Amino acid sequence: MKRFRNILVVYTNQIGDAATLARAVDLAKANRARLKIVEVLDERSENALVEERRLNLERMATSVQHEGVESSVRVLMGNTFLEITREVIREQHDLVLITAEGRRGLRGMIFGSTSLHLMRKCPCPVWVTKETNASQPEHYSGVLAAIDLRPSATGGRPLDLTILELASSLARREESPLVIVHAWELIGDEVEASRAELTAEARASLLAGFEEERRRQTKQLLDQIDLDGLDDEVLFVRGEPNWVIPEIADDRSIEITVMGTLSRTGVPGFFIGNTAETVLQQVDCAVMTVKPEGFVSPVLDETGIPLAAATEGVSRAS
Repeated sequence: MKRFRNILVVYTNQIGDAATLARAVDLAKANRARLKIVEVLDERSENALVEERRLNLERMATSVQHEGVESSVRVLMGNTFLEITREVIREQHDLVLITAEGRRGLRGMIFGSTSLHLMRKCPCPVWVTKETNASQPEHYSGVLAAIDLRPSATGGRPLDLTILELASSLARREESPLVIVHAWELIGDEVEASRAELTAEARASLLAGFEEERRRQTKQLLDQIDLDGLDDEVLFVRGEPNWVIPEIADDRSIEITVMGTLSRTGVPGFFIGNTAETVLQQVDCAVMTVKPEGFVSPVLDETGIPLAAATEGVSRAS
């Protein structure tokens, strides 16, 4: 898995941007990556304002260059999530960092906000940081990887494997504990089987068999990940993921959650039912979201820009 090489950080002119930029710079230095600082303005903005914002970004870029990072800037005009997504596609960026809207991280964000739109439609991973007054980011004290185990409709590299690689790499970089969570429920034929007229003992045996299969799949997945030297914990919980994951994140003082946000049905830009939407609005921590390999952004259809960036082997956060 390649490393992040072409990072885009969104300047939103709010508290937390300094720490988000600092984290992006640290990541760029570690990966010898290029870094672009972007701000999106309203299309009605006057030329004087556009020039003022461009000069402000250039001052930031100069500071970044003094730290040995190749950097550039761009002022875009229009809808923030659309223009950021288009820029990612045009310039083949492989990571976007942006500060969460609101003063409580992601908790309480309104559905349809810029961050949520990027998580749904931007082809590369999106790292949404918590708002903070700090000028430098603190190390994350806990990393959570939320895995699903269901196959991606797009095929290719399993999304869960990418999530685990990113989360374990991030935990290693941050020197923090890694909590791997699989919250499972009965699906498809399993539901019908559990509803059959069975004795209590037979039903309990059936459920135990379903659980054992989930455990086998989880072990098979984890066997492909290098967890050596990490303080890792695997939690295997039967229950609705949209409630289990936020509860565990709170209980373990998780500061960043790595998860997928795309529907496994293959419909572009759709969440996994209500699960991901509920999780994102319940957790009070930073979030990195990932799409399956081969994901095609629906924004492409609106722009006519040829596909230039998709999640082909998502980069390691190291």
